[in-house]
Amino acid sequence: MSTLKEKIEQVAQDFFEDTVRLRRHLHQNPELSFEEFQTAAFVKERLDFLGIPYKSMAETGIVALIHGEKNSDKVLALRADMDALPIQEVEGREYGSQNNGVMHACGHDVHTSSLLGVAAILQSLRSEFGGTIKLIFQPGEERLPGGASIMIKEGVLQNPEPQGIIGQHVMPLIETGKVGFRSGKYMASCDELFMTIKGRGGHGAHPHQNIDPIAITAQIITALQQIVSRNADPRTPTVLSWGKIIGMGATNIIPNEVYLEGTFRTFDEKWRSEAHTLMVKMAVGIAESMGATCDFEVRKGYPFLINEPKITDSSRQFAIEYLGEEQVLELDVWPAAEDFSYYSQEVNACFYRLGTGNKAAGITSAVHTPTFDIDEKALKVSIGLMAYITLRQLEQK
Repeated sequence: MSTLKEKIEQVAQDFFEDTVRLRRHLHQNPELSFEEFQTAAFVKERLDFLGIPYKSMAETGIVALIHGEKNSDKVLALRADMDALPIQEVEGREYGSQNNGVMHACGHDVHTSSLLGVAAILQSLRSEFGGTIKLIFQPGEERLPGGASIMIKEGVLQNPEPQGIIGQHVMPLIETGKVGFRSGKYMASCDELFMTIKGRGGHGAHPHQNIDPIAITAQIITALQQIVSRNADPRTPTVLSWGKIIGMGATNIIPNEVYLEGTFRTFDEKWRSEAHTLMVKMAVGIAESMGATCDFEVRKGYPFLINEPKITDSSRQFAIEYLGEEQVLELDVWPAAEDFSYYSQEVNACFYRLGTGNKAAGITSAVHTPTFDIDEKALKVSIGLMAYITLRQLEQK
């Protein structure tokens, strides 16, 4: 008699090529955040084929249910995101994006096709388990306010209410065949910063007649780093970075204003709120002390992501059972952000990393780049492992 692991390995092999086909279709047809209409239609078509009931949420989101045939009232949610990024993919790939300027550069095509593959496995093994599996296909992970927050507001974690939720994300830094876990705080909160310094422009040869917003901006940028180095608890990772600075002057022209965009990230909600106040107060104060004004907007983004220890530690152990101990890595904190964090603030969550890199084959590009790709053998690991973790979690008391 086959063990559960052996059954899932066999079914994952059976559905592997189909999952590759699904992933390539999604990769060729990417859609931006909250515009995933064709993607949602494709997912629904596949769920119809599998005989899995579903309903729409958040306009382009989908929630589906698989009911095991054994007696159990346990509920476990699995999540995938569906949106792509405004990036032009490199040319020459047979499954490259057909939508100009849009690309699945963060692996959401992998997440969606994998969850469809997991759905196929679990639907075929309904007689093997009890309980309910809630499949969440969400829009808009890449853009505020985050599709997860909208899905939650519309009741995705209700009727039935899951006792836990599991998600995965591609990681090209990890070789295909391996996965990574971390209990506790894992990913950072993420806030968007927008600042305009208004002074008085004029000729660069007569700075005494002007209020130089570029010089004032330089002072503010330097001073704001003290928020990190002298106000943040050194045990709490904190990042403040500016990615856009525009001052439309010239070699001999001081502009009237300077515009900046940046990001603030940390792992503590109380400190996060305090830092917002400190940044605004410091920037406005410096600008005013030098005769300028400062308009500083903080757009609050995703909270930090926390992996609940019990479900994460057990999922790590199940991954060891399925893949072998040498294939399961311990992750460090990751200062990027993910709107899966909203789920993790509401229900016991485990968000782990799927290795998709292959150095020997030259598949090493980072996410959010035009050259990003995956070793498609990772899809077999992806669907088999998530299915195994799911059924082992449903067995737990």
